[in-house]
Amino acid sequence: MAVNLVVKVHPVVLFQIADSYERRSADNHRVIGTLVGSVDKQCVEITNCFCIPHKEYEERVEADIVYAQEMFELNKKVAPHEALVGWFATGSEITSHSALIHDYYARETKDPIHLTLDTTLSTGRLTMKAYVFVPLGVPGATTGSMFTPVKVELIASEPEVAGMDLLHKTKYSKVRSVEPVPELTKIAEAADKMEIMLDAVLKYVEAVLAGREEPDSSVGRALNDLVQSVPKMDPDQFESMLNSNLRDLLMVVYLSQLTKTQLQLNEKLSMVSVNNIREMAKLLPPTE
Repeated sequence: MAVNLVVKVHPVVLFQIADSYERRSADNHRVIGTLVGSVDKQCVEITNCFCIPHKEYEERVEADIVYAQEMFELNKKVAPHEALVGWFATGSEITSHSALIHDYYARETKDPIHLTLDTTLSTGRLTMKAYVFVPLGVPGATTGSMFTPVKVELIASEPEVAGMDLLHKTKYSKVRSVEPVPELTKIAEAADKMEIMLDAVLKYVEAVLAGREEPDSSVGRALNDLVQSVPKMDPDQFESMLNSNLRDLLMVVYLSQLTKTQLQLNEKLSMVSVNNIREMAKLLPPTE
């Protein structure tokens, strides 16, 4: 596999690895597991993972291969589009057992990725690295292989970003928990955040035009793409579209609240009916 590969990791993968590390047995100093996702040319996207029970000794590694295969088959039933792309291990370094484990995954899939995650926070942060196994040596002579690092990025879809924003609010909460906010509150927060970002963009553009800051061509191209992506419409059309979407949102909120009230009312009526049946059963003479 080429070393110019890019590995993209979703947040749920990091959460699952950290959770597996916290739940590991006392005699294990690290955890390993399978990575699943998709491969597209020079990009590997890791969307999910699961831990594999294992034990490491000085000269060998024992892993539950049957469990790994069963978990992968179950994952295929839930997400048939996800394929096996590699394996992970906690820690910041490649160990002597990594080649043995990688050899198993190399038999299961072509060019597996090896992802390491420093869950001990030895550097003060959650360090993540990705590797590919590259052959070395001269053909017909002594050959070998080594783990070569490749570029790794953290990406997130829109639902994952919303979940991360909600989790981030617990960072400054004493109870370490937070309730989901209503839809209208989300819109208000998004509008405030967008206003702050637009102010930052305007200050940057004004500083460049005034000569107080050096222009950056990459930023300029990004701003041009941003402006071109905005649909061209007059203010009346935009206001009409916004009001239409707002009315739809209010209708959805109203219907959800109405459904919630109906379910609560039905639950209370069911409890009253059950209590009435019990009272009537007490008044009936016992059957012989």
